[in-house]
Amino acid sequence: MTAKLGISISQHSEQGVKEENQDCCGAVNPKEPQLTNKGIAVAIADGVSSCISGREAAESCITSFLSDYYSTPDSWTTKTSAHKILMAINSWLYHRGQQSEESGRGLITTLSALIVKSTTAHIFHVGDSRVYRLQGKTLEQLTSDHRRFVANKHYLSRAVGVDTHLDIDYYSTSVEIGDIFVLTTDGVHDFIDDHHIAHLITDSQDLSDSAKTIAQFALANGSHDNITCQVLRVESLPLQSTNEAVEALTKLPFPPDLEPGMILDGYRIEREIHASKRTQVYKAVDTDSAKTVVIKTPSVNYEDDPTYIEGFIREEWVGQRIHNSRVLKVIRPARPRQFLYYVTEYIDGQTLRQWMDLHSQPDIKDVRLIIEQIATGLRAFHRLQMLHQDLKPENIMIDAHGKITIIDFGSTKIAGIAEISSPIERLNLLGTKNYTAPEYLLGQPGSNRSDIFSLATIAYELLTGKFPYGTALDKTTSLKSASNLKYYPSNQYNPMIPLWMDRCLQKAVDPDPQSRYEVLSEFIYDLSHPNHALSKEAKAPILERSPLAFWRGLAIVMVAINGFLVYRLLS
Repeated sequence: MTAKLGISISQHSEQGVKEENQDCCGAVNPKEPQLTNKGIAVAIADGVSSCISGREAAESCITSFLSDYYSTPDSWTTKTSAHKILMAINSWLYHRGQQSEESGRGLITTLSALIVKSTTAHIFHVGDSRVYRLQGKTLEQLTSDHRRFVANKHYLSRAVGVDTHLDIDYYSTSVEIGDIFVLTTDGVHDFIDDHHIAHLITDSQDLSDSAKTIAQFALANGSHDNITCQVLRVESLPLQSTNEAVEALTKLPFPPDLEPGMILDGYRIEREIHASKRTQVYKAVDTDSAKTVVIKTPSVNYEDDPTYIEGFIREEWVGQRIHNSRVLKVIRPARPRQFLYYVTEYIDGQTLRQWMDLHSQPDIKDVRLIIEQIATGLRAFHRLQMLHQDLKPENIMIDAHGKITIIDFGSTKIAGIAEISSPIERLNLLGTKNYTAPEYLLGQPGSNRSDIFSLATIAYELLTGKFPYGTALDKTTSLKSASNLKYYPSNQYNPMIPLWMDRCLQKAVDPDPQSRYEVLSEFIYDLSHPNHALSKEAKAPILERSPLAFWRGLAIVMVAINGFLVYRLLS
């Protein structure tokens, strides 16, 4: 049986000698699929006692963090999810505290959170609560106290809710079965040293009592603060063997060759739309709803290739999580599947490549409209921390009304999924010739800017029928060859393209990703609005800006010189 992530946890919190407990702690051990996609979350907070709403701050922080984290998209990384949640919590606490008319009522708290996802522990920390790791008998403090000492007293230098800006410490580390993590507030670790914490845990007969044992030791040692402790032990990790992983991927067999009239799980096949070495695409009708759909099936050429099968399954996973009018809708089957395939909406149209073949010289306004629509769909990927990685005219549909739809997710990289360990090597397709950003060709990781490169290449091709670097991009195999790529001005092929628009395209396809646009919105805006600063920064020679004007001017100068020479000879 395949192992899953499993923990045992001990928690204890009490007011100690104080009248009120302003500490708070909590943990969430979810069921599947969240256990795999999001992991197990544990958090501890210590409300600042100098503010009379410290308890409310700590409780709000813990409750919001543990609930909202599991509401973030599965495609986001753990770091992105936690950071966005903590920024929102900080903003809420700060403004809630500012709105109160009661002096000194601010909602301020520390927070230390631990998320164990797959085989990695992610730690988020603000303030002077602590996270430790115990391996064997060695206790290691994984967080740093955010304290400032003044006149022999310590004060928090960082806390949640104290300001509009929040600086969060982040740390990640791999975990092993048997690792123990300990979370404490200062009412514990200020009154018990690391040696005693480790000793109390290792000597404990039952882990469920260890948190209370540590808290009581701190209290007996003179603690005059609230006391909270959490002890978590990793009992099992989701470490599949290759055979187990393959077995899970191959539960559904590949469908047989499909012919018109055949019924597949309630879908009647109408005709084959497209076939390649990797997939087959069919137009079909749902016999229950009479709705026209598309069936995408894997190629039998890869029936024994687990890497390919995982990628095919991931395509459906991506499509089910993106909800955007410019991205193909993946339909959740209403009936149990007997074979491996997935269902999408049917688009009555043609690929952008077919459209380009029929419109060799499109109007600039039409090109802008197409690119803006593609960007709308692409932005939906980026907001979910997904990179499309294979944007090209063949993967884009355009219908009779000019509506654009991105239709293929086969190369999509999902940041959140990349954090989940797997014995199956994940296929990282590098896109398609002429549209692939240079960093992929050099074996470097991609980013949003890589997709922007591909989108700008499509824009360039729509406007000129050419590629920004001709065929040289295909030969880019080193940093030197990438830096030597020569950009061909788009108005060299299409004189209707203004200089400022060409500069926009040049920036978007720069070989260096750091020199490109950082976000899609900037590129789309500059594609329609002159960016004079950009034109000044990258002013090209007149031969590149306007070859016709250059040669006309040169001819006039030569005629003048010849005329002058003839005059001198005659005189």
